[in-house]
Amino acid sequence: MSSTRDQIRRSGSTPRSANQDALPSPHFAISETPPTIGLITERVDAITQIPEGYRNVCPPAPRSVKIELTARCDLNCFFCATAKRLRTKADMEIEFFRRIVSEMRDSGVEELGVFYLGESFLCDWLPEAIRYAKQECGYPYVFLTTNGRLATPERVEACMDAGLDSLKFSFNNADAKQFREVTGVREKDFQQIVDHIHAARQVRDSGGYNCGLYASSIRYDGDQLERMQRAVDTIRSSVDQHYWLPLYGQAGLTAGEGGTVPTAGNPGRLDAMRTPVPCWAAFTEGHITYDGRLSACCFDHDGRFNMGNLHELSFMDAWHSEPFQALRQAHLSESLCGTACEKCIAYE
Repeated sequence: MSSTRDQIRRSGSTPRSANQDALPSPHFAISETPPTIGLITERVDAITQIPEGYRNVCPPAPRSVKIELTARCDLNCFFCATAKRLRTKADMEIEFFRRIVSEMRDSGVEELGVFYLGESFLCDWLPEAIRYAKQECGYPYVFLTTNGRLATPERVEACMDAGLDSLKFSFNNADAKQFREVTGVREKDFQQIVDHIHAARQVRDSGGYNCGLYASSIRYDGDQLERMQRAVDTIRSSVDQHYWLPLYGQAGLTAGEGGTVPTAGNPGRLDAMRTPVPCWAAFTEGHITYDGRLSACCFDHDGRFNMGNLHELSFMDAWHSEPFQALRQAHLSESLCGTACEKCIAYE
């Protein structure tokens, strides 16, 4: 039997063209939800499209910021550069979190992602972080993405009770065998993740929490897509929306891993892909590493996109720093030679 990487290598990650009728097209699953829960894709697209007012070297405060409570992850997926261990992995200091999160809210940030490159359910004070952002700072929208392995019903309920507005599961494997091959984790944990997704829905509904539940999956062509379609069908009833993502090259760090063919840059979700340049990550969303660096990239696994030390600079000073302005100008000019973005898969 061929391996997962062989299957992916044969099929690649190129989006299906309109005349490939043999393959099912991706679709969303919307279940009955509380009336205030909307589509996560609308929020995603609002960030990746780069509104006109943000297309300059000194854009307003980003609407959304992702902050890394921990750089640690419990999986070792071959398509994610986290597995390469290109930097020290540790947790954010809670005092720094409180200061910078409060400061960003005062600056106009409206949406806070309590995750970045690590798995936030490894952080003991995750519910406290959510509660502080919602109740003390008044963020309208606090969101979280998880691989689901540690998202037990008890921990999920603690997050929802703290005020979490959105919980998304990254669901990227078709079965237990593939899960082990891709992540390096025991096979039985695949079913545990599936169970956690269903349990999250039960927790949300029984507790009356106003938290959206979502899932995303990397989409391939051929047999792998068909297998993933069947796996996704098993969780659709427990999420408000599911959507597909292309396989990213993670700033060039995982380009070609396992013989895969990643999509250039980060053009957003599969059904609303943008051109990779200018890259939305430099204009409309902030990314803060566990050690307090403002990054210009959603895949900054090696520190090359550091735009400012937030232990020394205010958030807006770093957001408008000279290095950040220079990088944005390069993106607006569509000339990235010599910049930190040069090694992105889009330019190799």
